[in-house]
Amino acid sequence: PKLSLLMIQLIIVRSIAFHASEPTNSALSWMRRHGGRSVPVGILRSLTTSNDDGSTESDGDKLEEFRNKNNIRDQVFSAISADGSIKVTTCTARNLVNDLMIMHTMTATPSDALGRAVTCALLMSNGIQEEQMVQLTLNTDGPIRGVVATSTGKAEVRGYVGTPGLGDVDLKEAVGLGALQVVKNHPDWPRPYTGISAVRHGDIDRDVGAYLAESEQRSCALAAATSINGILCTAAGGYLIEQLPDADRDTLSQVEKNLATLVEKDGGDKLPTNLLLNGVTPVDIAETILDGLGMQPLQQMEPKFHCPCSSDRLLRALRLLSPEEVEDILETEGRIEARCEFCGKVYRMSPEEVRAEMALATGDPSKDSEFTDGREE
Repeated sequence: PKLSLLMIQLIIVRSIAFHASEPTNSALSWMRRHGGRSVPVGILRSLTTSNDDGSTESDGDKLEEFRNKNNIRDQVFSAISADGSIKVTTCTARNLVNDLMIMHTMTATPSDALGRAVTCALLMSNGIQEEQMVQLTLNTDGPIRGVVATSTGKAEVRGYVGTPGLGDVDLKEAVGLGALQVVKNHPDWPRPYTGISAVRHGDIDRDVGAYLAESEQRSCALAAATSINGILCTAAGGYLIEQLPDADRDTLSQVEKNLATLVEKDGGDKLPTNLLLNGVTPVDIAETILDGLGMQPLQQMEPKFHCPCSSDRLLRALRLLSPEEVEDILETEGRIEARCEFCGKVYRMSPEEVRAEMALATGDPSKDSEFTDGREE
């Protein structure tokens, strides 16, 4: 078996299928300058030093700075094997999911769905440019009525579900079947990249993993899950293992062996929540997956909720309508009111405010380049 087929062979672990802070070593810098490709062995060795036991250590860096005892803070951690052929990204996002639960007044199943989607978005966005954005949208036929999650290269996250107060329904039944749309965008791109695949499972992480394998042709393994106890998220996180070029059979075999060890340590069907509940950190998970492969830490970041909604965005949306349409809304509704789906903030503008702002507005509202904020979805 090969890592490219992990979407099949790792069903038992529900696995298929890049800043925030500045990079902590030159290996990550090399990857970014070369489009995310693996670091050639010769270059990687020049960036590291060997210990007496044959293991390697990043120049001047210590693993201790990446430790997150008992997962007190949310964290995304990434590392690469010594030969540059395997990249692992792991995360814990319990605090973030609890914030989302409160913000959207979500019950257990919607919280699980959004927690998994947000985790997947965080893992997929690790290593991309700060201004870049990844958005996952599940358009499905289940009673949850869709799930949306976004993450930037700075690990700024937001998301929502269609039915936040959904009752006691199994996750797969709540999500249902349909389509997964992945949008990747950057303010400087002429148009966003969009990919789509079928939602066949309903547990979100497997569907995202299948998308990565089918639509992006990436050889990787992904798992994401949460543990919800009543109105509290007690654990949330996941991992993404990526096979980079020039991975040999021995390396892939070692990764498979290490994954089996990880599954055994977790002992549950929602990998890796049991590990997180027991204090196992993202660094510990990465160490297990890269055991025997000379793990080199790349970076860490702390994911945070961030919603860029504003009254300026509302005005910009209004300017995309004809003056007649705006006046019709004002006459019918008596004011302009809009609620942000991502954070719940409500914006209200009186007819006088709308007309005054419209009269003073400049620039083409259809062109991001004419606005300082170009991260519209």
